[in-house]
Amino acid sequence: MDAPTYHTRFDSRKTCVLIPTYNNVSALAAVLDDVLSYTHNIIVVNDGSTDDTLSVLARYPQVQVVSYPKNRGKGWALRQGFDAARKAGYNYAISIDSDGQHFASDLPVLLDQIDLHPKSIVVGARNMHQENVPGKSSFGNRFSNFWFWLFTGIKAPDTQSGYRLYPIKEMASIPFFTRKYEFEVEVLVRSAWHGIGVNFVPVDVYYPPPAERVSHFRPFKDFTRISLLNTVLFFIAFLYIKPRDFFRALFTREKRADLVRKILEPGQSPERKSLSIGFGIFMGIIPIWGFQLIVGIFLAFVFKLNKALVITAANISIPPMIPFILYGSFLAGAPWMGNNAKAIPLTGELSLSAVQHNLQQYVAGSITLAIVAGITIGCIAYFFLKRYSRKTGHAT
Repeated sequence: MDAPTYHTRFDSRKTCVLIPTYNNVSALAAVLDDVLSYTHNIIVVNDGSTDDTLSVLARYPQVQVVSYPKNRGKGWALRQGFDAARKAGYNYAISIDSDGQHFASDLPVLLDQIDLHPKSIVVGARNMHQENVPGKSSFGNRFSNFWFWLFTGIKAPDTQSGYRLYPIKEMASIPFFTRKYEFEVEVLVRSAWHGIGVNFVPVDVYYPPPAERVSHFRPFKDFTRISLLNTVLFFIAFLYIKPRDFFRALFTREKRADLVRKILEPGQSPERKSLSIGFGIFMGIIPIWGFQLIVGIFLAFVFKLNKALVITAANISIPPMIPFILYGSFLAGAPWMGNNAKAIPLTGELSLSAVQHNLQQYVAGSITLAIVAGITIGCIAYFFLKRYSRKTGHAT
């Protein structure tokens, strides 16, 4: 396909190429020349460069430039670029690094994804096993991929590639808060939480020999910032996003059918399902109020349990059941207290104040109740699941 056709395709899809840059003057001109052979819809964000970046950009009057004097970080540069692109009437932006690592020849690969996934972020996945890939990049990518999967359930080959197609119009309502390299994690996770798809296509990448490499990534500072972001996203995911998605599924016919499918999960044994139910009951009663669901979901991922069953069973601690759980905990804790045990009736005396004044009995009893209830209900579930399996003639 010839160059003029590419120019037309970029225009018809209201797509621009976004290039954030900071002190990459040695490669910037070559990157611009390569991209210009595909489109003139280019926005360069000069993130406070102190070299001759502005002199190079002055040679390209056809390129839109966003520039500010102080370096703020790649995430901030991308966010400024998104705003400029939307104001210019673009619906999509393809981000490409200015250090020569990416090839403009892959622009059509990402552009084609608009027709296939018009409301998705598409990440250009690199081959991380090729020669000259820095060890810190390979490790950081695996680290980031794991957390992304934990937060979203999406298995990703490369969450740190800067070569991406962004549906900036779809993303306009999402308030981002990070400014540096960690933004490239935040934008994927929070977009996925807002219902924007995240897809991946393979692209080529060039890693120069170590002596020629220019990188502004600061391992200690940037890994620390990314770790702090992951901590924040972890609590948001398991205290809000995961429960939200679960309850949404209960009220949407299509998602409810999907939830039932996940719960039944034909390929999963009755043993694992009953274990998931029993574990969910245990987590719903254990005395870590406020963290029961987050810990339960995390451990369900770790031990490969049926997440839908764990969440469903853990909701035994919903408000109508709380007085009965508290009462049962005090009863179960009485044998552990001997003569110091206190009998608290199922009346107005059963309150948070009663828990505070009899904390030892409550904690001992709730752990006991959680174990007994988890085992009991898990065994009952196993009996019915096994019976259903025999009746239907296949594993449930």
